[in-house]
Amino acid sequence: MSFPSSTCMTVQLSQSILACLGSTAKPANHKHPLERGRRAAASNLLVHTHSGKFKMEAEDEVGAALVAKNKTTSIIWRYFGFRKDDVEQSVVLCRSCFAKVATKQGSTTNMYHLKQHHRVLYEECLAMKDTAGTSGACVKPKQGRIADAFSSKMPYESASSRHKDITKAITYHIVKDMIPVYSVTKDGFQKMVRTLDKRYKIPSRTYFNQEAIPQLYNECKMNVVSELREMDYFATTTDLWSSRTTELYMSLTVHFITKNFELKTRCLQTSFFPAEHTGDNIVHEMRDVLADWGLQEDQQVCVTTDNASNMIKALKENSWTRLQCFGHRLHLAIENAVKGDNRISHATGVCKKLVCHFSHSWKKRVTLEQAQKRLNLPVHGLITECQTRWGSKLLMIDRILEQQKALAEVLSDDRNTRHLILGYQDLDVLESVSKALGPLLEFTDALSGEDYVSVSHLKPVLSLFNTTLLTPKEDDTDLTKSLKKKMLEYMNSKYEDRDTQELLDAASFLDPRYKTQYISENSVLPIIKARLVSEMMTMELKNAPECIREEVPPPPTKKTKKSLASFFKSSTASATAAVDPTAAIDAELNSYLLSSTLDNEEDPLLWWKTHKINFPRLSNMARKYLCVPATSSPSERLFSTGGNIVSCERSCLKPEMVNKLVFLAKNL
Repeated sequence: MSFPSSTCMTVQLSQSILACLGSTAKPANHKHPLERGRRAAASNLLVHTHSGKFKMEAEDEVGAALVAKNKTTSIIWRYFGFRKDDVEQSVVLCRSCFAKVATKQGSTTNMYHLKQHHRVLYEECLAMKDTAGTSGACVKPKQGRIADAFSSKMPYESASSRHKDITKAITYHIVKDMIPVYSVTKDGFQKMVRTLDKRYKIPSRTYFNQEAIPQLYNECKMNVVSELREMDYFATTTDLWSSRTTELYMSLTVHFITKNFELKTRCLQTSFFPAEHTGDNIVHEMRDVLADWGLQEDQQVCVTTDNASNMIKALKENSWTRLQCFGHRLHLAIENAVKGDNRISHATGVCKKLVCHFSHSWKKRVTLEQAQKRLNLPVHGLITECQTRWGSKLLMIDRILEQQKALAEVLSDDRNTRHLILGYQDLDVLESVSKALGPLLEFTDALSGEDYVSVSHLKPVLSLFNTTLLTPKEDDTDLTKSLKKKMLEYMNSKYEDRDTQELLDAASFLDPRYKTQYISENSVLPIIKARLVSEMMTMELKNAPECIREEVPPPPTKKTKKSLASFFKSSTASATAAVDPTAAIDAELNSYLLSSTLDNEEDPLLWWKTHKINFPRLSNMARKYLCVPATSSPSERLFSTGGNIVSCERSCLKPEMVNKLVFLAKNL
């Protein structure tokens, strides 16, 4: 019996479907329920197919049942596959029409079947290939050489550039962040380095101590030396301090303005100073440091120090200009004003006890925080006073005044702490002290910077003290007025020194923001101008050639006939007379005074950088005087750096290594 062509196709399709579903010849009475359901689904598909209704869901299910070729990522196998039971994958089936595709050893690169029977899928496959940028198969990584495989696992050689770069980066991290050298031996640090680069092998801590850090120190020192060679004038700060191991050091910092008008600060040395701290020994040590760095004493404009008697004596005996640290002077002025007043001593003593009580009891701190929230007060902790920083005393007082209600509520609940509650008399005293000292708090921090000009601010600040901040107000209490008067008298008396006044006047004059604004007397301006003229004349002579060679007259020659131009040559030469340097300097000074004043918020160094062409001599004077720091904070910052380096865990560091580590931490 012959079947129509459509019926033959149906029978073939049913056989393919049953084969894909894994049908096998088994007795009817032994069929599994799931198998019976699958055969029923296939029978339903045959019925619909025989009636001419193809179901796309069934086709998709059968196509999905085909598996792709093993060990390949080619795009073409999205359209072809193999039956699951075709272990050897010898019969290629189309996922769309389930027809057997004749290929050679399972290759489908010609895509002939898709091109002939499924034109849409063929174009889709071509588009996917173009997008992937391949010729039909995903690019596979090429097999590397055995030598490359071994080299990717072998550690870097110590002479390789990669090993040197990583070692230098670790050394920079050690010295800049002031971490102990033995950190390189810790498991956590080594694991981090292995994660970043498995081929890098960390050198020993001995290598960093004896090789890497000294090498980085020498490189940094050469850079600093090259910078110092380019400067014309410099100022210094110095101070003495002791480490945790009670070893004594003397630090020296240098400050200068480059020819491009950039203010720079460099730490020169942290010298081990076991000798007695006399003025002679200090001067001798400072001279040795300057000589080691090739600095001339006549280039040094000023030395900013604290008020220690040995420092004052050392600079006076050496005839070096000294500027007293404004921060130390203001601290002493405040301490002198509050000293001897029992009311202030009692009130501040109670404040210290309050801070101590809450700092030793976590329960009280929790109770205080709850009271602050109930009273809608800021949740702030109390501040401890530091004896060497007057601003900490003011901050302690202000915080206690801010939290007075919360403190009274917490202390009143405990009978043993009620005596710490501040009375109204103590509160009045604290408010008077806060009102007198409050306006002065920001000046110490503002004048302690290293990255901007600060010395020219001293005259304006002292003028502001005399005219506004420390003048009595109508609503001031008697205690506030008394404190202001004592502080003002102390500050004025300490800045009456003639050398100090001339230095501050010159710095203020050369600051285009102030000029003559804070020069009080008319008789002072001629003195300042005469000083600057004298220094600029000295600079002119210094830069001029040491001697002028006498011109030897040429041998007599045959007399020639004069030209017409030769008659005017002598008259022109006589008319062009040499310019008097004194007149040129005076003209430059007058032109500078007539120029517009710079706004107070502008940078004076940027102004001088722009106008140095118009004022070549005065710009050099600005570089000379504006580099002086107003405080000795740069040297004191070295104390903090040294304290972070010579810690309890690193107390055995030798002074030579301490000097190198402090130098690198500040100059890198």
